[in-house]
Amino acid sequence: MAKKTTTNGKIAPKKDAADKLKDFMVDGMKDLYWAEKALVKNLPKMAKNATSKKLKDAVNLHLDETKDQVKRLEDAFKALKLKPEAVKCDAMDGLLKEAEGIMEETEPGAVRDAAIIAAAQKVEHYEIASYGTLATYAKLLGEKEVMQLLLATLNEEKSCDKDLTKLAKTEINLKAK
Repeated sequence: MAKKTTTNGKIAPKKDAADKLKDFMVDGMKDLYWAEKALVKNLPKMAKNATSKKLKDAVNLHLDETKDQVKRLEDAFKALKLKPEAVKCDAMDGLLKEAEGIMEETEPGAVRDAAIIAAAQKVEHYEIASYGTLATYAKLLGEKEVMQLLLATLNEEKSCDKDLTKLAKTEINLKAK
């Protein structure tokens, strides 16, 4: 779908475009809700295609955390007195398609494991940026419960990223070399 632009090159907003920070925050939560649910479906593929036991375990651990993160987002919606709603997240959709492509383009083994870590870290970095931004908005808006829920997930995402980095540096990338 082509974006509507004005004569000066600016993108015209949609009719339902957010005009309040809270609305923009909720839109971001809807994207993340879709993203986390999509990860619950896609992380098992990454685990199945990994050959390193440590990587399989790390992906499966994050799958369990991701299921909790879905619930936490549902709680955040409820704290705002809203029904949880998922809206397709184009960024996560693209990252997951890239992850699948990476697995198709690598043979099973250490190189594929390194590629899985690379794809997973791209996902983690997107989530870290998104949760950090939304937690900041929630704090600014005085939505303390929402902020705490988002920060709990942010901390898990940072921890997962750190664990993946350690695994890559101490084992997987060395084997792939």
